[in-house]
Amino acid sequence: LKTISNSRRCYKQWLWFMVLFMSFSVIYVDAVWPMPQMISSSMARYTLNPREFIFQYSSGSSAQPGCSLLDSAFERYYPPRQHDEWFRFPFTVVVHVERAECEGYPDADSSESYKLSVCSGQAALRAETVWGALRGLESFSQLVYQDDFGEYFVNETEIEDFPRFQFRGILLDTSRHYLPLHAILKTLDAMSYNKFNVFHWHIVDDPSFPYQSSTFPDLSSKGAFHPLTHVYTQIDVKRVIAHARLRGIRVLAEFDSPGHTQSWGKGQPGLLTPCYKGTVPSGTFGPVNPANSSSYQFMTRLFKEVTSVFPDSYVHLGGDEVDFTCWKSNPDVRGFMLKMGFGTDYTKLESYYMEKLVDKKGPKWRLVWFWQDVFDYHEKIPVDTVLHIWKGSPGQIQQELSSITLAGYRVILAAPWYINHIDYGQDWEKYYTIQPLNFTGTEQQKTLVIGGEVCMWGEYVDATNLSPRLWPRASAAGERLWSDEKMTSSVIDAFPRLVDFRCRLLRRGIQAEPLFVGHCRHEYQGI
Repeated sequence: LKTISNSRRCYKQWLWFMVLFMSFSVIYVDAVWPMPQMISSSMARYTLNPREFIFQYSSGSSAQPGCSLLDSAFERYYPPRQHDEWFRFPFTVVVHVERAECEGYPDADSSESYKLSVCSGQAALRAETVWGALRGLESFSQLVYQDDFGEYFVNETEIEDFPRFQFRGILLDTSRHYLPLHAILKTLDAMSYNKFNVFHWHIVDDPSFPYQSSTFPDLSSKGAFHPLTHVYTQIDVKRVIAHARLRGIRVLAEFDSPGHTQSWGKGQPGLLTPCYKGTVPSGTFGPVNPANSSSYQFMTRLFKEVTSVFPDSYVHLGGDEVDFTCWKSNPDVRGFMLKMGFGTDYTKLESYYMEKLVDKKGPKWRLVWFWQDVFDYHEKIPVDTVLHIWKGSPGQIQQELSSITLAGYRVILAAPWYINHIDYGQDWEKYYTIQPLNFTGTEQQKTLVIGGEVCMWGEYVDATNLSPRLWPRASAAGERLWSDEKMTSSVIDAFPRLVDFRCRLLRRGIQAEPLFVGHCRHEYQGI
């Protein structure tokens, strides 16, 4: 059996090697990642001369010069340069946008569809919104390739494209390890190359509180790893939001409670529950104290600030992994349980906390997100809440999808894409073959699965290994969330395309790890 197993392993490695070898022998004229919904191309091609190339708005486009979002995109993809005066017919990419939102922010309902036509010596890009135009510009950039002599070309191509799922997110954890601003911005760049559209910023947690609050400055001055070097100032946060907006990416901020709040208590005395050993305090603290009215007053003021800083219509309130041990030990909490008629069911106490947190008669919340625990504890939550699946075996995940959607809630799937976990070999395959809608439910239920998220938790990840651990493994999930599942069902077909795309990421300065033996024409040149 061992011999057979080894033979199969060797055969699989040989097969990957042959596919890899072929990938460097073929020029992929339609090597767009993620795969568009519809793409066709011919061998007819046009030479692109850097001195004879321009972007241009169509005369009927709602967006025109001065549209900051598209103007900046033009500069990113092709910085302005001197053109040959004698050349009167440069290759032109003509952009037409039906609805200009040049100074706005992307939201949950933003259209990202586009049509791209490369023919007759020019390219025509049409989109309903500027967000769709951004996706089309990225696709055009990936159609451009070099031959062995360094000349640039683009083939005649027709693309009609739109995302399969509206929500395609990346979570970064900046509490367990602080991520410098440049690492976050570089991740946003890579997200745009992969057409991800939501940055889920898990900004604070038990280990540290790096968000520098203007309302409660002690939260970071006492809760961050370092009050000066390991914090995100208001200016830093605005820079992240601005950088993301220009790439069509939403920023979803998460301030998880009542658990995962140990760092909060360092700067906000009285917020956390004192734990007891017998009849005396142990000197340790548990989750936010739900028996104190001051806890809710604090949360109201904090989130009033958060919702003024982060422009997205949603805020993530967490609600996961609440350890009841400390609550059970505290005599005041036990007395509150008795008063409220909760008996010894501490899930009812957590429900009380979460329901009070989102009570529309209390704090003026925006739309909210929770981890699945809030649903699992049968808490009363608004019907417009989005629930986030993060745990379970494949069978349990399918059951959770069925249960949440049957109750009428929208859901995001994250559990299969915890890519902070690593395996030796081709582990991108398992992320590529996830089927988000593979659960028992009606077609209406399946429309409530609005997307998925790649999670990069930070126990063993900081700026030194963030990018190579994230890319191109997250790219596999990116294609699953954008592209038609039937067109992208084969890992064998995807492999050479992903190898090619990984090389493109390297050339763009993204430290993407290799998929297997091989090389890129343009290797990574350093930070």
